[in-house]
Amino acid sequence: MSETIVTRFAPSPTGFMHIGNLRTALYSYLLSKSKGGRFILRIEDTDQGRLVEGAADVIYKTLEMTGIDYDEGPGVGGEHGPYIQSERLPIYKEYAEKLVQSGHAYYCFCTQERLESLKNDIGIGGYDGHCRDLPQEEIERNLAEGKPYVIRQKMPLTGTTSYVDEVYGEVAIDNSELRDQIMIKADGFPTYNFCHVVDDHLMGVTHVVRGNEYLTSTPKYCLLYDAFGWERPHYVHLPLLMGRDADGNVSKLSKRHGAVSFQDLVADGYLPEAIVNYIALLGWAPKDTQEFFTMDELKAAFSMDGLSKSPAVFDYEKLRWFNAEYIKNMPEDAYNAKALPILNELCPDYINTEKLAELLHTRISAFCDIKEQVGFVTERLPMEGDLYTNKKNKTTPELCKAILDDCLPLLEAAPAWDNDTLFGILKQYAADTERKAGAVMWAVRIAIARQAVTPGGATELMEVFGREETLARMRFAAEELN
Repeated sequence: MSETIVTRFAPSPTGFMHIGNLRTALYSYLLSKSKGGRFILRIEDTDQGRLVEGAADVIYKTLEMTGIDYDEGPGVGGEHGPYIQSERLPIYKEYAEKLVQSGHAYYCFCTQERLESLKNDIGIGGYDGHCRDLPQEEIERNLAEGKPYVIRQKMPLTGTTSYVDEVYGEVAIDNSELRDQIMIKADGFPTYNFCHVVDDHLMGVTHVVRGNEYLTSTPKYCLLYDAFGWERPHYVHLPLLMGRDADGNVSKLSKRHGAVSFQDLVADGYLPEAIVNYIALLGWAPKDTQEFFTMDELKAAFSMDGLSKSPAVFDYEKLRWFNAEYIKNMPEDAYNAKALPILNELCPDYINTEKLAELLHTRISAFCDIKEQVGFVTERLPMEGDLYTNKKNKTTPELCKAILDDCLPLLEAAPAWDNDTLFGILKQYAADTERKAGAVMWAVRIAIARQAVTPGGATELMEVFGREETLARMRFAAEELN
């Protein structure tokens, strides 16, 4: 492609950033940046009834957190502003009037009551063109009287309209299926169907990237480009994002499948870079087997020929795997900045949270896992089943009772309370009594953790609990075994 690629992300500020919207933003961004082009952010807020306070800030924050930086847009500026549609109303009115003058649009004075009555007429399926060919005198009289009106696009009644999508190939629709859609509403605000075409042209957008739910409505937009005599952009429609429920059924991704917004995933402890990496692969395949990408690597590798037509299934387990790998590779200070506030809030003051964080670093898939992992730390769990019996280490409750009784005075006299010192004491005890070191460690670990699987071994956990709590738990367990 020799032309400079210009793409845009044009969300409506109506709530959180859905994963599907984020993927659209990412692919649009990568398409432009892979070719050294420009990326524009535009806020489409003309549907005033659906606006959510603070939602625009959510969009800005999400793009910032994911590293999707825009060349033009709110807060950045540029030569094509303003970039918030409600600030561009005179522009839309001007261009709608141009289409009225050229015969590609018309004033519609139908009342809401008349439009409601059409819904009861079988076979209409939309507006019936009542005002399409009003005499000019009637139009002028209605305008002079101040009658409310909308401006509608005048669709061709015969033939077909087609375009070539970069992913799905040629898409055609019979013009008889098209209805004369509203471009400017009675309150002066434009509809999405009209204003995004005007904005994309005026902002120089060359490639429109969006979900394939717009695949069959795009011919309407092509007719607007043609009516203005403008060159159509390239269209890139993305495959659907699907979710899988507990029974294995696949349907369009929604809240019943789990967290579906970027904000929810971050709140659950997923890292922005892991989320971006994963969703980049939902509908696009790199040319090799690489799975882990930085943003710069994605820019270098992305190409439209890797886009798929088939729906992509959002797999939460695969995302957890990605996230776990990202957490494992986090520098210690960055990891602690996220893990320690959670642990310090959950754990009693005597717990060595820095040591506990270290033990959890390679054992969690998301930071929300921490609470579940440290349940044995925040309270003394009920002893379930015969945990003291372990075939591998040949332990029994009776043996464990003896080990605890023997080790308590040794540990009470420990000169220091760190992993190396504690390990040396227990190892020496095992050698002196000719008991398996594994049996000794098992007895102590079960006594203090009261569960079979723990992040870390006996002496590491002793360091986490500290001297007083460790000895208190061991005494409690020894008495329990009487």
